[in-house]
Amino acid sequence: MQQDLRFCVAPDGVRLAWTSHGTGPPMVKAGNWLTHLEYDWESPVWRSWLEGLGQSYKLVRYDDRGCGLSDRTVGEVSLPTWVTDLEAVVEAAGVERFVLLGISQGATVAVAYAVRHPERVERMILYGGYVLGRNHRGGHEMTEALKAAVRVGWDTPNPAFRRMFTMRFLPGGTPDQMAWYDELQRRTASAETAARLYEARSQVDVSELAAQVRVPTLVAHARGDGVVPFEQGRQLASLIPGAQFLPLESENHLLLPGDPALAVLLEEIRSFTGRQPVAEPGAIAELSARERDVMALVAQGRSNEQIAEELFLSVRTVERHLSNIYAKLRVSGKAARAAAAARFAHTG
Repeated sequence: MQQDLRFCVAPDGVRLAWTSHGTGPPMVKAGNWLTHLEYDWESPVWRSWLEGLGQSYKLVRYDDRGCGLSDRTVGEVSLPTWVTDLEAVVEAAGVERFVLLGISQGATVAVAYAVRHPERVERMILYGGYVLGRNHRGGHEMTEALKAAVRVGWDTPNPAFRRMFTMRFLPGGTPDQMAWYDELQRRTASAETAARLYEARSQVDVSELAAQVRVPTLVAHARGDGVVPFEQGRQLASLIPGAQFLPLESENHLLLPGDPALAVLLEEIRSFTGRQPVAEPGAIAELSARERDVMALVAQGRSNEQIAEELFLSVRTVERHLSNIYAKLRVSGKAARAAAAARFAHTG
């Protein structure tokens, strides 16, 4: 899987880096704080997100102004500006109607865009988002303390100051994942820009806008999220008319590879949008002869016990073959068996 990297220009002249990858109908991810299109691509944090979504959608994403490969001279930073940036990326990508994804701070941008352009948004997915920025939740002192830490230690080789953010965003991360996120912060934005963006995000209030959303919406939030309280996700879902709410069992604000909550979220996104992952070219050809035998019987609707009896195998061996098949076809979750059978029947 490869990404196609391009640039567009926002109305105020700021140049924005954007990219697309994957197969399927378009999904556009609203910008959020601290991304880097190239560095994220090989990320031990984001890679599972990018692969998982790219199997079902053509995913369009971009670096926020001041971050990553976009212009580091940010100009104005505010919710209206972030919405016009999203508009510029959508026009550059040439997508007319799409699934809109908002993660963390990007959820507020997605909400504002969906209210302004309901005709463009087929469905909306919001994960880890909020209605009120930190300053509206009685967190002004914390905002000031974290801004001071950013200005003091963001650009230094020693990641001690940046690790404060890392521990809050991915408390369940491995040493490698935490080290990667430490470095992401330094690479993606200068100390001054990071502080400005953090302050601006803390001032957002979309409580009135959320009530005006008229597109089908799925809101998901981790119960143990230490960055955005679970209550903010619940409130967001309660304000958006008809929104579905998906609580996730995790302590990570950024869901990590291997976190069961990430697999649940990706499966629920596919279900909500009516998509299943698309196997990469040659995936069916990678199946062994025995795996093909197993899949031929699965496609006929046979149970594991029936397959075991017909192929003179143990049920445990059949289960092991199926696990290998699912991994090769890149399917997971409750719908994996049906997805694999459909794909095999179509191409096998």
